[in-house]
Amino acid sequence: MTDSPQPSASDQNGDALKAKRKKLLSIFALVVIVAAIVFGIWYVFFNHTVNTDNAYVGADTAQITSMVTGQVSEILVNDTQQVHKGDILVKIDPRDAEIALAEAKAMLAKAQRTYRQTAANGQSLNAQVQVSDDGIASAQAQVLKAQADYNNALEELKRRQVLSESGAISKEELSTAQTASRTAKAALDVAKAALSQSQSNRNAAQSTFDATQALIKGTSEASAPDVLSAQTQVQKAQLDLDRTVIRATVDGVIAGRSIQVGQRVAPGTVLMKVVPVSQLYVDANFKESQLTKVRVGQAATLTSDLYGDDVVYHGKVIGFSGGTGSAFALIPAQNATGNWIKVVQRLPVRIALDPNELKQHPLRVGLSMEATIDLSKK
Repeated sequence: MTDSPQPSASDQNGDALKAKRKKLLSIFALVVIVAAIVFGIWYVFFNHTVNTDNAYVGADTAQITSMVTGQVSEILVNDTQQVHKGDILVKIDPRDAEIALAEAKAMLAKAQRTYRQTAANGQSLNAQVQVSDDGIASAQAQVLKAQADYNNALEELKRRQVLSESGAISKEELSTAQTASRTAKAALDVAKAALSQSQSNRNAAQSTFDATQALIKGTSEASAPDVLSAQTQVQKAQLDLDRTVIRATVDGVIAGRSIQVGQRVAPGTVLMKVVPVSQLYVDANFKESQLTKVRVGQAATLTSDLYGDDVVYHGKVIGFSGGTGSAFALIPAQNATGNWIKVVQRLPVRIALDPNELKQHPLRVGLSMEATIDLSKK
């Protein structure tokens, strides 16, 4: 009986290495499986954040525009300069506005003077009406007297005609009575004409008085329509003069100055912008698949490329854009084609920043940010 050959030392070492390698691979595979399971559990049950680095600082920039036409006479600010609300930014030559204001004030004074003259004329015309009434009464008395004289003259003429027919008086006496009758009739006609003229004068004075009263009745100098219209023109001219001095409407930093001294501007001309650096926000462009649990009011943390991860900003979600970025592009995507490829869309989510943190670490519009939203708040 022969003995079986014994394995060599090299074969034993090889088997040991294979066993060790197999054990290590098994351990590695087990670690990978455990890690995958842990990640899956975390992702499904404990993942309460969404993150994107497609985020940029924005602001509701205030455009500074001219409200009047004129030539720029002075510019008191430059780009990058910090300004406060009410600070003077630009001055426009005020001479045209000053002339317009002076003209408006002159028209107001004229309207006030016209009202006072009209009121005074009304009093004078009222006095004329009263005088006319007295004149009518006097003319009526004259007519009554002339009528009585004429009646007496007629009676005397009739009596003398009877006497003349009987030969009791001469023809000269009859002729005298006839002349007296004609004279009395003429005097009556004159008295009636005078009464008619007095009545016409009274009616004319009354009409003029009524017309004058219609202009001022129920009003005072301050409330007269012409005076109010003139006052409005004065206010407009004063406003135009005030607008030749252009002031900052918000606190912020000057940007985009586009005017020079001597340049002529018109209403609506954009002179510069003021960026309110203490009221900045971030528009974070999240993938549509990340927004399932994002809600208004959820907290967010942000970092900027400017300061790095050492500076963390805190904010909250305040709203969602009305559409994706591609929906508002100048040339929108044409998806109704045969070669359509689905592209994941991004929706801007607006995040408000803490003003106190902005004071400590200022940002500027357009800077890149990384935003993380806490989804724990439903």
